[in-house]
Amino acid sequence: MGSAVYADQAHAINARAVEFDFATVPMHYIPGEAMATHIINVMHLVLPEGERAMAQALAEALPLIDDERLREEVRGFIGQESMHASSHEKAREQLERLGLEVGPMVERVTWLVDRILGDHGLSGRAKREWLCERLALFAGMEHYTAVIGEWLLTNDKLEAKGMHPAMLDLIRWHGAEEVEHRSVVYDAYMHVDGGYARKARQALLASAGLLVLFVISGGYLFHKDPSKHKGRFWPLQLASASVRGVVPSFTTFFTEIPRYLRPGFHPSQLGPMDNALRYLAQSPAARAARA
Repeated sequence: MGSAVYADQAHAINARAVEFDFATVPMHYIPGEAMATHIINVMHLVLPEGERAMAQALAEALPLIDDERLREEVRGFIGQESMHASSHEKAREQLERLGLEVGPMVERVTWLVDRILGDHGLSGRAKREWLCERLALFAGMEHYTAVIGEWLLTNDKLEAKGMHPAMLDLIRWHGAEEVEHRSVVYDAYMHVDGGYARKARQALLASAGLLVLFVISGGYLFHKDPSKHKGRFWPLQLASASVRGVVPSFTTFFTEIPRYLRPGFHPSQLGPMDNALRYLAQSPAARAARA
C-alpha cells in the first residue's frame, strides 16, 4: 500500500462561498471567438459531471483512508466540487436563456459517466479493485485540470480579448481551486493502492479521454450555437485559438504524460500555488459572497 506524500505547502482545503452574476453574459463571452468560447463552455458545462463521479469515488475511498489529514483534505475536496457544480449550473442556465441547447449533451455525458465510472454494485475484492482503477483515472485527470488551472490564472489573452468578467472570474476561481486541491486524488490513490502500472495505464486513458471530450463536446456546442455570426469550420477556429493561446494548447495532453509518469512524481512538483491562493483571496465572486 502506498502512503500519502505531503508537501510543506499543504494546507486545509475547504469549500468557499461564492456569488456570481451571469445576467449580462452574452453567448460569445470571449468577443469574436465563438469556438474558444465553447471550449471554455466544456470546462464548466461538461467537466463537472466527471467531478461528480470523482467526488463519489473519493467518498467510497474514505473508509480505506486512515490518515486523518488526508481524510480532511478528501472531505474538503468533495465540498469544493459540490460548490463547483452549483456555480456552473447557474452559468449553464444563462446560456440556455440565450438559446444554447446544452441539456441533451449534458444528459448524455451524465449517462456515460454513470455507465462507465459508477460503482456498478460490486462487492468484496472486485469493488476495491474497481475503486482503485477509478482513483487512478481521476488522479490522472486532476493532473490536467491543475495544469489548465494554472494556465487560466497566468494567461493574459482572455482578459486582453475582453472576456466577460463574470465568466473570467468563474473559470479562474475554479482553476485556482483545481490548483489548490491538485494533490488530493493522487494522494488518495497512493494511499489506497499506489501501483505504478495502474497509474500509468489510467493516465494514458485520462489524457486521451479528456482530449476527445474537449473536441467532441466543443464541436457539439458550436453546432448548437444559434448565432448567425459564429463563423464556419470550427476545427480551424479551434486550431487558431490554441495556437494564439486563447485556449490551452492541445499538445498539453501529450507533453504532460512524461512528467506525470516520471518515477517519484508528486503533484506538489507542479510548482508553488501562490497564484491560486492569491486569486481565491481576491476573486470578485468570493468578495461578493462575503459582502
